[in-house]
Amino acid sequence: MSNTVLDLIGNTPLVKAQNLVSNPRVELYFKLEGQNPGGSVKDRPAYNMIKKAMERGDITKDTKLIEATSGNTGIALAMVARLLNLDIELVMPENSTVERVQTMRAYGAKVILTDADVGIEGARDYAEERMKNGNYFMLNQFGNDDNWQAHYHSTGPEIWNDTHQKITHFVSSMGTTGTIMGTSTFLKEKNKGIKIVGVQPADEARIPGIRKWPEAYLPRIFDPKKVDRIMEVTEEEARAMTMRLAEEEAIFAGMSSGGAAAAAVRLCEELEDGVVVSIVCDRGDRYLSSNLFEK
Repeated sequence: MSNTVLDLIGNTPLVKAQNLVSNPRVELYFKLEGQNPGGSVKDRPAYNMIKKAMERGDITKDTKLIEATSGNTGIALAMVARLLNLDIELVMPENSTVERVQTMRAYGAKVILTDADVGIEGARDYAEERMKNGNYFMLNQFGNDDNWQAHYHSTGPEIWNDTHQKITHFVSSMGTTGTIMGTSTFLKEKNKGIKIVGVQPADEARIPGIRKWPEAYLPRIFDPKKVDRIMEVTEEEARAMTMRLAEEEAIFAGMSSGGAAAAAVRLCEELEDGVVVSIVCDRGDRYLSSNLFEK
């Protein structure tokens, strides 16, 4: 029995791919982060960033939070803030799926939609200006060490234990880069030979949740030394693999998960042997209003 839904964050399932890998000497596992109570991997850093800020006295019940988000972090922050009775304003591009906006508002958050043409960078700029000119506190997921440390203390240990310490490769899409930074830090401490693979969109590809940041917007928490290899995926690859995850593995996920899975499957076919873990960062039901699952 749990006291609150926050107690349900983490300890997500790790399931073995049944049909996507043809290499018999490689095992591919998917970590199902959509099983978190807020529906994504972002529950972990959202809770940790707010909890640590409260412990340090950076924020109180009277603090007004503001954060730019592409969706999943905003939902997670809205959930945590509601349970802790905190006021939060979330800023996101206007082309975000309606499910995401409605979910944040359902939790009681105020949602500001910025021009789609300037993307998440524009949302970040807007939130920065509001913070400078108003009584706001920004958690700043892109530069907050409590983001990646959430994964150092939970995601990494879970993967290490659930693979019985046999993991050889970890694959993750890169957005704020918190997941890959924290998990890499932990896994490399356990075994320096584990290879960390980051997934980025190919040029011109638009894959929600995966970014190739302009230099000025590169997350401060990102340390390139913690990533052994970068694999790029096209939008077509990410879309196709998202469908394959649903149809062949019964894993219903978003496009960033499809992008990571596409890279992971490609990696599996290259290896002589190994145990590969790929992050499935959310659920597909928050993309139903988009054309992602249209045939």
